[in-house]
Amino acid sequence: MVVFQKPHGLTDVPLHYCPGCTHGIIHRLVAEAMDELDIEGRTVGVASVGCSVMSYDYFNCDMVQAAHGRAPAVATGIKRALPDNIVFTYQGDGDLAAIGTAETVHSAARGENITIIFVNNAIYGMTGGQMAPTSLPGQVTQTSPYGRDVKTAGYPVKVCELLSNLDGPTYLERVSVDSPKAIKNAKRAILKAFRNQVEGKGFSLVEVLSTCPTNWGMTPVEALEWCRENMLPYYPLGVYKDKFADEEAAK
Repeated sequence: MVVFQKPHGLTDVPLHYCPGCTHGIIHRLVAEAMDELDIEGRTVGVASVGCSVMSYDYFNCDMVQAAHGRAPAVATGIKRALPDNIVFTYQGDGDLAAIGTAETVHSAARGENITIIFVNNAIYGMTGGQMAPTSLPGQVTQTSPYGRDVKTAGYPVKVCELLSNLDGPTYLERVSVDSPKAIKNAKRAILKAFRNQVEGKGFSLVEVLSTCPTNWGMTPVEALEWCRENMLPYYPLGVYKDKFADEEAAK
């Protein structure tokens, strides 16, 4: 009897991520969603630039590499050219909320029938730990050694809250992977985001609060605790928009 096994949606290539990084957990959840919906053979993933730049090696589906920040635009083109395919992007906070802000906002505003998996670890991971658009007020990074000063650097970008003001998005939810319970909830959200696309319901984005022990300068356990104590209060978990659920509730 098989109790636990690697999802078919993941390849056998070993992940390159640092110890304690939760990208691997999120990869697994995406792969499980593909398996459960039986969409692997018609799914196209768009890899972003950042720590997940090599995700094209890990997902067992067709993958396209996008320039930094342009994944939603690339996904839009693929989906419009191949409307029967399931298209998703896998992006970090630097990619999606900095150089890719316009692509993210306008694909959401248009209600493109794509799925975005947005990993928010509040720092630039691949390039050495610089302050990101999502770095918390007072957070120490390589480029904010005295902590993020909102007077000069501004406030963090809250993506779900920002996009929830638009009419285009169908589904926006923020989840975390800091505990087994949170991981189960994250899987439910990611599965729903893919199912929405299968059913032609439009733009879905799942923001996943993640850890970066290496660039946070912490052990994996300390990083999980820091996420709970600092990120969760600033980035509240929950559904920020569910157009079809709201419509059903209004009836």
